[in-house]
Amino acid sequence: MPRSIEVAVPEPSQEPPKGRAPSIRDVARVAGVSHQTVSRVLNHHPSIRPETKQRVLDVMAELQYTPNRAARALVTSRSRTIGILSASSTHYGPASSIAAIEAAARASGYWVSTANIESSDAVSIADGLAYLRAQGIEGLVVIAPQVRVFDTLAQLSIDVPYVTLQSTGRDPEHTLSVDQIAGARMATRHLIERGHRSIYHLAGPQDWIEAEARMRGFLDEMGAQDVPTTAPILGDWTADFGFYAGRELLTVRDFTAIFASNDQMALGVMHAVRDAGLEIPRDVSIIGFDDIPEAAHFWPPLTTVRQDFAELGRRCVALLLGDLDDAAPEYRGTIVPELIVRDSVGAPSF
Repeated sequence: MPRSIEVAVPEPSQEPPKGRAPSIRDVARVAGVSHQTVSRVLNHHPSIRPETKQRVLDVMAELQYTPNRAARALVTSRSRTIGILSASSTHYGPASSIAAIEAAARASGYWVSTANIESSDAVSIADGLAYLRAQGIEGLVVIAPQVRVFDTLAQLSIDVPYVTLQSTGRDPEHTLSVDQIAGARMATRHLIERGHRSIYHLAGPQDWIEAEARMRGFLDEMGAQDVPTTAPILGDWTADFGFYAGRELLTVRDFTAIFASNDQMALGVMHAVRDAGLEIPRDVSIIGFDDIPEAAHFWPPLTTVRQDFAELGRRCVALLLGDLDDAAPEYRGTIVPELIVRDSVGAPSF
């Protein structure tokens, strides 16, 4: 009867000395595998057994091991880095998009390097691209609010796969976005269906692509429903502007509802309405856009339009990685937002 042979697995040794960052060989030693196996885990090699991969990942977490990206790039000739060029990262939408892309990239084994440009002039854009190229990026995401940014990018040489997250209609092959027009039409239609006919639109900055799209959606739906319109009021996305605009409008009070182009301006309007001794939605109905985390806790909770940033990030990374592998999936185009109905919209009282 043949004897069974048991292969001994090396006993895990001690953690690396304190004061020194753990290396790939430290991970291999503690996990009881070769450093080549750790390298294969880092590079998502399909030949690694799931239990081995999990053991290596557990040791990496235990040792707080961070792979040396520069060394890996030299060995694999790939940086596994996606670049983000952002001209508006302080605002909710762009900031949420960046966070979603980072999460989706990590899930696919990629890093993200972000260049935040303070100005949308040609020099700042070129400098931002140069910074990202120096990181050896394999793909690029452009998050910028103004059309002029894309005019500048069209004059520059982008030699990696790229995706833009604003729909300008100029480059459909590289565009992925949330359908802002459809979202604005949803919001406007909801007000009209509740019986409102005197509706003001508090728009965003005139040079923002999303603000223009939301304003267009408002006007399209008002026209389609044969409801008289007044000129939209151009704002700046801030709650302060919403407050002052709301206070001015209430001196005339020739409206029953306001559709604000983002939740912050809607919050400012709500403040002005309550400051005037009126109630929402009994006296004025208000609807916003974005569904920021605080919107459900406004008083009353705000009806708004939710953008699925997690899905946007997932599709964006999938599209870039598909291009890198010459097998781009059909993820281009638009994502339809969702109307979130809460308590800030009711039937008009007059």
